[in-house]
Amino acid sequence: MIKEGKLKFIGLVVDAGELSKVKIFPEFCAGLQRLNDFSHVIILYWFHLRDNEKERSVLKVTPRRHPGAPQVGVFASRSPSRPNPIGLCVTELVEMEECTLTVKGLDALQNSPIIDIKPYLPRADRIPKARVPEWPSRGPPT
Repeated sequence: MIKEGKLKFIGLVVDAGELSKVKIFPEFCAGLQRLNDFSHVIILYWFHLRDNEKERSVLKVTPRRHPGAPQVGVFASRSPSRPNPIGLCVTELVEMEECTLTVKGLDALQNSPIIDIKPYLPRADRIPKARVPEWPSRGPPT
């Protein structure tokens, strides 16, 4: 049974805000070919400020950004404190210039390492009748 793996960061958030800039390292730039054919991309990133023993041992949380939310297991939340501090965000791809993406809606902080980028595919990524509890509807989108 495999219990650990190796991760390679492919880039970095160099500017975070309403419009964020994601710089992909030169050795991975070829992987961006035709990404700009898509309006939206999924960005997986590393919660680098939560990469410590304390935050990685968290297994239960009360989602802070959702008023009235109950305590839940960390895997039933989008908390950045988790055994593997991986963030996921669907973003609008505003511009792609060489190895730099400008995206809208990225919730990563500046200097967050990028793990992977995938195109958003509505046929595969949208589940129209997905079941969710009521508490995530209170609070900002995550």
